[in-house]
Amino acid sequence: MRLSEIKTVLATAEAVNFQLENGETVPEHFHVTEVGIITKDFIDCGGKVRREKVANFQLWDANDYEHRLKAAKLLNIISFSESVLGMEDLEIEVEYQSATIGKYDLGYEGTNFVLIAKQTACLATENCGVEDAQKNGMVNLVSSANGCTPGGGCC
Repeated sequence: MRLSEIKTVLATAEAVNFQLENGETVPEHFHVTEVGIITKDFIDCGGKVRREKVANFQLWDANDYEHRLKAAKLLNIISFSESVLGMEDLEIEVEYQSATIGKYDLGYEGTNFVLIAKQTACLATENCGVEDAQKNGMVNLVSSANGCTPGGGCC
């Protein structure tokens, strides 16, 4: 979900509720402790330089049980962050505490915002032979033919 999409939802929403994909809800008394921009510059395992940029929301479950964030308030926080930080219409990444700080993509199912678990992946599958192996349904990590050997430069 992009910033423009959440703003459209919040403009008519009666409540702001978040839930995990498994249906577990974020307590109603959560706080949005951060809205910002995260830029990640990195080199993938194939040697390609990459840049990712996301809008970041951090949710915090506080002991303030009487707190309820209204849609209009969150919309104001987002608008203020856009103007002060010069935020573009970025994809949203949400940080939420589980066993550690979890990072989630954001969706919307008509009533609740859904925290969608992010997954790691090899970004240079063409260099590791993973792409061909995935097409065949198997991965041979021992074979030197696919380049995934100690010192082979693969993931």
